[in-house]
Amino acid sequence: MGTVETLTAAGIGAGDEVVVPSYAMADAAEAVRRAGAVPVFADIDPESLCLDPDSVAATLTLRAAAVMPVHLFGRRADLAGLRAVADRRGLLVVEFEQHAQYEPPAPVDESTRRRWANAAYLNARLRGVVTPAVTPGVEHSYHSYVVRVLGNGRPDRDAFARAVRARGVRCHVPVQTPVHRLPSYRRDLWLAETERAADQCLALPVDAATTERELHRVVAVCNALGGLVPEAA
Repeated sequence: MGTVETLTAAGIGAGDEVVVPSYAMADAAEAVRRAGAVPVFADIDPESLCLDPDSVAATLTLRAAAVMPVHLFGRRADLAGLRAVADRRGLLVVEFEQHAQYEPPAPVDESTRRRWANAAYLNARLRGVVTPAVTPGVEHSYHSYVVRVLGNGRPDRDAFARAVRARGVRCHVPVQTPVHRLPSYRRDLWLAETERAADQCLALPVDAATTERELHRVVAVCNALGGLVPEAA
């Protein structure tokens, strides 16, 4: 059963609100709309980049019917924390049926082991960027290896991305624009961690096909740039 069908089967529809993350693709918000309900955006945890239970709790109104976490980049949302918030209000927690980029951790296979090994290599050697948080007891399958490029705003991250691409390193911005800032979902609200992640996050290569030579290049290039490239005058 897909996400829309799950919401509909639970009687969630017109007049109901479903809390979703804005730091994601628009798929979850679109699923809520297709069920006839209204997506409401909450902020994210700065380490997991998934829905923050405290922000969700602060977002709930009398129209709230469900919370829809999205697992990002191979790391799961804090389902226990979100269910605790939802249970206090008698709400459903409906995990979004995501596409491949946002898959939760998969069964351990050779591809997963390679991603773990590649991520461990980068975690131990990268400087000048903030590597993905490693939390004891929380598995990360690294479908994407998302670092933060710290600075004074988006021009720093984007300049860094242009510089590493020019030096032969694959990278991309994992979430270009938070959903609540897209024209069809625009809301007048400030989600501090969401905005910060949108300005700072960059995905570096860590997939199973990444070679040892590519990993060496990622480290050499990123460390040489120091995590920040001044914007051209």
